[in-house]
Order: sequence, then C-alpha cells, then structure tokens
Amino acid sequence: MDWLNGKADWKKLAGIGMIVSERQIGEQRTTETSYFIYSQQGATAQQLLAARRSHWGIENKLHWVLDTVMREDESRARTGHGAENLNVLRHLALNLVKKEATMKGSMRTKLKICGWGHNYLLKVLQLPISD
Repeated sequence: MDWLNGKADWKKLAGIGMIVSERQIGEQRTTETSYFIYSQQGATAQQLLAARRSHWGIENKLHWVLDTVMREDESRARTGHGAENLNVLRHLALNLVKKEATMKGSMRTKLKICGWGHNYLLKVLQLPISD
C-alpha cells in the first residue's frame, strides 16, 4: 500500500478491502460493492467477511431494538439536530437499562417502569434514592 497518501496517519493500517455482495430475489438481482479499511495483519478473505457480517449483525440488532422498543422509526424529529440528539439519548437510555440488572424483564418493561416510578429511574441512572 505504498501508493496510499497519508498512510503514516493510519496507525496499524493493515489493508484496504472490498466485498462485492450479490442478492437475488426472484428474477431481480442486485450487486453492492463495499470498501473498508482494516488493521488485522494477515487477515484472510473469510475473516474479513466474517467481521463484516458480525458488524452488521450487531448493527441490525441495535436498530431492531431502537425501532421496536423505542419506536425510533415513528419519530417526527426532522429539523436541525433533533433526530441526532434523540438518537444519542435513546442509546444512552438503552445502555443504562441494559446495565441495570436487579430487575428482570424486557427492555420495554424496564423503560416503562422508569416512567412509572422515580425509584427505579434513579436506580437506572445510578443516583441515590431519596425517601
């Protein structure tokens, strides 16, 4: 990769990859090309493909939770930075609720309980509970 300008600025850069994905539904066939950079020295094509699939599995799972639990797709925030700000707050809420393990239940249930009572909300936020 000696041809790459600014290569020294990329710490641990091992390579640049490309994956061509083909999808067929019925008679319709689509092709998508993805480019990426990676830091794993000696990575095989199979390892890079597995890493890409793993990334999208995590990404899809997160979006599923945001859509089904937080109903993110129904959000009407469209102007300014509103959508981005709400996205950050949703991620923060999900991470805090996921981390709180004293109560059993789904993410949706835990979030509802946060709205119903201040004591559990304070526990999720890791703040002292006052009487």
